[in-house]
Parts: sequence; structure tokens; C-alpha cells
Amino acid sequence: MSRLPIRVRLTAAFALAMVLVLAAAGLFVYLRLKEDLDESLDAALGARAAAVAGSGDASAGAPEEEDEGFAQVLSGTGEVLETEGGTGDPVLTGAERDSAAAGARLTLERAVPGIEGMVRILAGPVTAEQGAAGDVFAVGQSLDDRDETLSGVVASFAIGGPIAVLLASLVGYLLATAGLRPVEAMRRRAGEVSLTHEDERLPLPAAHDEVRRLGETLNEMLDRLRRSFDRERRFVADASHELRTPVAVIKAELEAALRAGGHDAQVREALVAALEECDHLAQLAEDLLVVARAAEGELPVRREAIEVTPLLEGVRARFGDRAREHGRELRVDGGDGLRIEADDLRLRQALGNLVDNALRHGAGDVVLRARRSEADGGVELEVADEGAGFDADLADRAFERFARGDAARTRGGTGLGLAIVRAIAEAHGGRAEIVTDGHPGTAVRLWLPAAGAPM
Repeated sequence: MSRLPIRVRLTAAFALAMVLVLAAAGLFVYLRLKEDLDESLDAALGARAAAVAGSGDASAGAPEEEDEGFAQVLSGTGEVLETEGGTGDPVLTGAERDSAAAGARLTLERAVPGIEGMVRILAGPVTAEQGAAGDVFAVGQSLDDRDETLSGVVASFAIGGPIAVLLASLVGYLLATAGLRPVEAMRRRAGEVSLTHEDERLPLPAAHDEVRRLGETLNEMLDRLRRSFDRERRFVADASHELRTPVAVIKAELEAALRAGGHDAQVREALVAALEECDHLAQLAEDLLVVARAAEGELPVRREAIEVTPLLEGVRARFGDRAREHGRELRVDGGDGLRIEADDLRLRQALGNLVDNALRHGAGDVVLRARRSEADGGVELEVADEGAGFDADLADRAFERFARGDAARTRGGTGLGLAIVRAIAEAHGGRAEIVTDGHPGTAVRLWLPAAGAPM
């Protein structure tokens, strides 16, 4: 029951309440009507009995219809002296006759031959002066009409009750829907609310009720979350911005020391390792800056017409020394004559993330490939290596923020690289995807609209 929608539960509760009310009302009407009919029947029987007892004449208490009643005068020995109605046989047993002759008034219900249905019998002594001692009377009336009336009431409730419950349930469902409409409006708006837009709030109903107070509380919570989000975003942006300059200076000094030469193998290995960590730290600072500036997956970019080949060559030059130190090679394949309208800095950052991942987690040579898409005319930028590919537990969520496979946890990494790649691609109206169509190693592809294409 708890898993059903609240409007269904409210309707079910309303229907159950209606069933209980109708059952109680039906029982009350049935018992009240039965009591009234019995009183009326007893009054009629009493009048007929008084007439027979006072006159000693059965015809004085004759029923209106013969098959619905009778009147009898019996002797003390049980002989029927007079009879009117639908039966001529004695209707009293010897013990009942003796009790009536002794002055008792008897009320009995039994089936009587010749009378429809059960019969209510009223018996007592004959008090007329001309009556012999020991004579008794008995008058009876069929209960068939009363039972038919009561059965009609039961049938009316049996037929009308479910219809009334159905109509009441429909009304209850409509009322529950109307009552929950403000909640549904808040739910729909909540699915669209962003922490980056301060003017977005949940709609409030006009009535000052519990639903309005709930909406006010949720709006206050949104305000607190927005303030907290703004503080954290400013902190990340400031921290990443402040990191860029010292990291760049350290990297330049390490590169100069490495080019100067004259170091033994151990010192050179330490310089290479420190240079790689500077690259990682610089990339992390750039990634954090993108995360801080991104708003609901939308990253502001400055589009300009750029050549694809110089873009790829610049990324190769940036990571060339690092690749050679590990005995690997960066190669550029294709891209001649291709132009796109994009943010040069953002694309270099996206491709840099992919190359950094390939050098850190992949194997073999790394290829930066560019070609025009035959299917839709866009431009495909691809970074591929000869590694084993993504872990099975990572492939489906590789582009989520802070998603890392088991290997990445042991080799370092923040899990932001591919998330930034996707954010940059989508900001340009493109997409990022893992290549799985028969590629022998690991490859990630960016699809971007060609120059002049609508975004």
C-alpha cells in the first residue's frame, strides 16, 4: 500500500470511508424500517385481536386478503369454532391453547398452510359474554409483504452502494489531484531549477496552507545551497587561478634544468618525474577552472576560425618531451585543410587531457588524428594509443566527474579529465565518445561542427 501514489492512497481511503458510511447507513435504515413495519403490523393484529376477543366472532377480525391472514375461535378442546381467511386448520398447539385459555397473550411466528410466507400469530382468551369458558382466539398476518419491503431496501443498497462508492472515489481522486496540483507544479519546476540561476524558485500556491509552507522551506533551502555553491565555485576558481602562475614557473625551471644536462641518471629521473607532476598539476588547475566556470554543462567559449593541423601540432609539441622520456612517440595524422570555429584554448585543453591520459594510462605511440566525418560533415578529432582500453567498470561512466578505474587510483589522477573533455565538446555543439568500432587500442573521439555549420 505504501508504494502506491499518494492520490491513489487518498482515493482508496476515501472509498473505504464511503463503504463504511454506506454500510452503517444501510444497517440503520434496515433496522429502523423493520421496526416501523413490525409496529404497524402488531398494531393491526392487536386491533383485529381485540375485535375477535370482545365479540367472540372470527369475522370481526377477518383479514383484508384471505391468503395473507386469518382469524379463528377455538374451543378448549382444540375444535375450530369459527375461521376466516386462508386456513381452516387449528393454528395453536394444545400447550399454546391452554396457555391462552389461562389468560396469557401469545405472539408466535411460524409457517401456516394456506398463508404466504411466515405468519405472525396473536392469541388470547375470548372475553365475550356469549363465549364459552376456555374458548381462545388466534389472528394471524403474513410477513411476506414486510420481508419483500426489507429485501427491496437491501437490494437498493446492494446496487446503489457500489455505484455511489465508484462516483465518490472518482470525486475523491479528482479532489486529491486538485489538492496535489501545487506539489506537482513544484516538482516540475524543481526538475528545471539550477543552482546557478538565482531567480529560479519553486512556485507557491495562493492558499497559506501546509503545501505553501513546504514550498517556502524548499525555496529557503535553495537559497542556502546557492550561497554555498557560489562560495565553493569562487574558491575553486581563485585557487586554480592562483596555482597557474607558480606551476608554470616551476615547470619552466625544471625544463631548463633538464635541457642543461650534466646530470646523473638518478637526478635526471627525478627531474623528469617532477616535470610530469607539474604537467599533472597544471592540467588539474585548468580543469578546476573549467569546472568552476561551467554552468549546468554549458561552458562559455570564444569561437574563432582555426586550422586543425596547427592545433594538433601544438598539442604534440607540448607533450613531446614527456613522451620521449618514456620511449614513446606522439604523431599527428590528417587534418590538412580542415577548419573549425572553436575556442582554441579550450580545444587544446581537451586534447591535452586526452594525451595526458594516454601517456599516463595507455601504451605505445599516441596518435592525434583529424578527419572530416562522412556521415554529417563535421570534424572528428581523435586521440588513440595502443593500450588495453578502458576498464569494464569504467567504460559506461568514463565521462562522469571523478570517475576513475582501479588502475587510475594506483597511478594517480582526479577523474576530471574526460568530464572536462565532454563539457568542452558540448559547449561547441559537439560530443565526446569512446571509440569501440574495432579499434585495436584505446581511442577517444571528439566530434565538432565544421566551420560555418549551425551550432
